[in-house]
Amino acid sequence: MKITFEDAELESLILLHQSKKYKKYQRDSKFLNALDRVFSNLQGAANTQELNLISYLYYERLKYVNMSSVRVVNGRVERLLFRELEDGIEITLIELDNTHYGQR
Repeated sequence: MKITFEDAELESLILLHQSKKYKKYQRDSKFLNALDRVFSNLQGAANTQELNLISYLYYERLKYVNMSSVRVVNGRVERLLFRELEDGIEITLIELDNTHYGQR
């Protein structure tokens, strides 16, 4: 799948493990290893329907915004949000939402 990035800092974090905006994550080796695994799964998938077959990604299309998401690290709240395009996806941001799935 063709992958483009909306945010240059996020692209730098994913590809180079360096980012001024995402400093918290560049020091988290567990997160970076999981992010590498997610990114290679996204690259290897022919389309987003294949992401449903990879259970640990917890791929979901979001209802009220024109986006989809996958979980980065199992058991944590970080999700990688992206827009589905005709020729691939555009990665938008990493969402940190402690209230997702009823965790309050």
